Amino acid sequence: MSIAQRSVAGEGELHAEQTATIEHPDDSAALTAFRCDSTNLPWVIFRAAFRAAHIEEIPARARAVLSALARTVDAAKPFAAIFARRELLTGRALQSMRTFYRSLDDLECAGLIGRRPQARYVEAGLFGRAYIHLTERAATLLGLTEELQAPSPAPAQLSVEHPSAKLADGGIYKDLSPSVFQKRQPGQMPEDLQRLRSLGLFDFLIFKLMREAREHGKRLSDVVEATWDHLKLAKAPINYLRSLLCGTVDFAQQLRQRMDAKAEELARLTRTLEVDQMARQSAGQTFVDATGQRKYVIDHDGENMVVYTLDEGIGRQAAGWKEAFATARARGQIRVATEADLQPFGQTRRFASEPEQGRERPPVAAQIREHIAGLRSLLGVRQVIRNA
Repeated sequence: MSIAQRSVAGEGELHAEQTATIEHPDDSAALTAFRCDSTNLPWVIFRAAFRAAHIEEIPARARAVLSALARTVDAAKPFAAIFARRELLTGRALQSMRTFYRSLDDLECAGLIGRRPQARYVEAGLFGRAYIHLTERAATLLGLTEELQAPSPAPAQLSVEHPSAKLADGGIYKDLSPSVFQKRQPGQMPEDLQRLRSLGLFDFLIFKLMREAREHGKRLSDVVEATWDHLKLAKAPINYLRSLLCGTVDFAQQLRQRMDAKAEELARLTRTLEVDQMARQSAGQTFVDATGQRKYVIDHDGENMVVYTLDEGIGRQAAGWKEAFATARARGQIRVATEADLQPFGQTRRFASEPEQGRERPPVAAQIREHIAGLRSLLGVRQVIRNA
């Protein structure tokens, strides 16, 4: 008689994983290997991928690529461009890059896909991307156009659109307008370097020279600005530029010196204009200094000035007076003369040969006249001898 308890359902039984772990520990690695991703595809996409993998008229490699395209295409827009990288498609199709291109050729020959040529941006000198489109035959064969109300336009009339948020894998999204910091995707060419295009240099080469100049501690804009007159005459501008970049000349310092010289010249011309304008505004006026010892008389043209000193009593012609006069006027050292200021200068003369005010010239004596006549006759004889 057995006194053992009857077995209850679930007791004493081991699951497959536990049995494999206990009896065969090496099988745990095999169980771990048989796993799949957690991607949940919509029914339409799942059906399209399944149909693509079972088309008998095309090679197996083409079926694998078509199935990968079916997983990537937007079900709502089956004729739109397929925004997917080559690495993603080759990974899903389990093919190398060369086999992948052969598969695309097979699909294109079968009329299932269309590959448009690369778009070219003439102004930037760049080429865009080439996108893959499903044909109407492929969309119908994969079951992507059954629920559409109206047929979509021909692929040749479609334009590249932004990818929809209903795509199966979010990893295929990528910015189609990369920033200027990405490799081989330059931004806008600086205005001061656009003249290098006239020497036969392309944009990519100019940006490369900019990087080389930065590596040598220079700026390409400074080098071009400092040597442009010689650079545009060079037979090999690229070689000339690179030799300048490798040199030890500080082109930034040369530009600063040129700019300083231009600034000084501009300041001088501006100061000259201001001085001339002040001289013209003061034409025909009389000024005195702060002490009242000197009088300044400017003619009506504003070009000449006569300076009178109270101690001398005569006037002297001033030379190069405009700059000093404008400076003195700006500092308040000279002011417009009043009647009270001009009274002490009532007996002054412009030149020493002029008679004083209120007095006549003394009469010339006879002896002086005879002496002057002798000098004239002597000068006449010398002139005759020279002419002979």
